[in-house]
Amino acid sequence: MSTRLTYWGAAGYEVVSPTHRILMDPFLTDNPMAPLSPDDVESPDLILVSHAALDHYGDAAALARRTGAPVVCDAAVRAMLLDEGVSSDQISATTWGIVVDIAGILVRPVECHHWSKGTLSDGRDVVGNPIAFIVETEPGVRIYHYGDTCIFDMRLIGELYRPTVGLLGCTTPRELFHWVPGPGTFVTGEMDADEAARVAEMLGLELAVACHYLTLDDEVARFLELVPKYDTTGARRAVAPRVGETLVVEPGKHWIESGNVVAGT
Repeated sequence: MSTRLTYWGAAGYEVVSPTHRILMDPFLTDNPMAPLSPDDVESPDLILVSHAALDHYGDAAALARRTGAPVVCDAAVRAMLLDEGVSSDQISATTWGIVVDIAGILVRPVECHHWSKGTLSDGRDVVGNPIAFIVETEPGVRIYHYGDTCIFDMRLIGELYRPTVGLLGCTTPRELFHWVPGPGTFVTGEMDADEAARVAEMLGLELAVACHYLTLDDEVARFLELVPKYDTTGARRAVAPRVGETLVVEPGKHWIESGNVVAGT
């Protein structure tokens, strides 16, 4: 048995377990590095959307309409999905701590320090509470998706829920900066490499997976170097998939299917 995680760019993943297919923050149409189009995505059992930012919300509405898949999200994303014609029967809006059993999958929303703001077709802004997720894809494989959080003390999340794989933003997709109005330039993402490496330790991860980029950059390389620095277990591994590449994870161990994935020491 194994779980396959294919990186779509930004914070987007397709997760295929022995029993389910899950899409996380499915950002494809406006992604210049997207490995496939939304029309080519196989029907999922579940779509998870962490918040309303366009590089996370992505193609959630189009995929939900085409496939009929249920969506777990926050209130802002729910409003946007309804605005785009997704049936309310498909949407389960939740927040930190309210665990959802949907499509035979337990989704645990956990604390996420960020914001969730989107705009409806009539110009109205909607605001919600962003979500990080923990999903167990099979016994012994518990995946944490960071939801675009900044760093905070996550040790209790690690102690209580013991995620084994963490999808951790450690930089920012600079190719998308033209989307952001206003003066100035973003220097970091919600977490930089050092912060994300510390989070891997706080959560007690076995496998720390870099994300929130479209092309590998210096911060991704620094993340791979720093994860071992904070590792008190001596066994943690850090990897950085390129867009379109797949990680294959088995309970109690992990390896890399594609030889092009950048791995830490």
